[in-house]
Amino acid sequence: MKRQAGQSLVELAVALPLLAALLTGAIEIGRLAYMYITLVSAARAGVGYGAQNEATAIDNTGMQTAAQNDATNISGMTPTASHFCKCSDGTASTCAAGDCASSTMIVYVKLVTTATFNTLTHYPVIPSSISLSAQAVMRVSQ
Repeated sequence: MKRQAGQSLVELAVALPLLAALLTGAIEIGRLAYMYITLVSAARAGVGYGAQNEATAIDNTGMQTAAQNDATNISGMTPTASHFCKCSDGTASTCAAGDCASSTMIVYVKLVTTATFNTLTHYPVIPSSISLSAQAVMRVSQ
């Protein structure tokens, strides 16, 4: 009977670190997914603000503020807003008036969010910090 009790203790000693590593890995993957989903949501919030009309489309600061307000729980997130134009016939446009002579100018807004994910502990094969980025592009209402 004592021999079986010792065997169970050895099995526990072998299995416990493996189970702890699996649990820690699952927590890290969950944190990484949460941060990425938050970055995507912030990018969508920023372009949602910018796509309201042509006045908000050129308000890069307003789009970046909307993104920051959506991701208040992510420290160190950097939003970068921009806008660009295309002609409805597929040709390029510089967003200047009269640029699309034979077609209509279509305005788009774009917001890129970036942040660095830091792991809770150091793993031998996995880097301790990972750069994440998300972007959203939306056509401006006209």
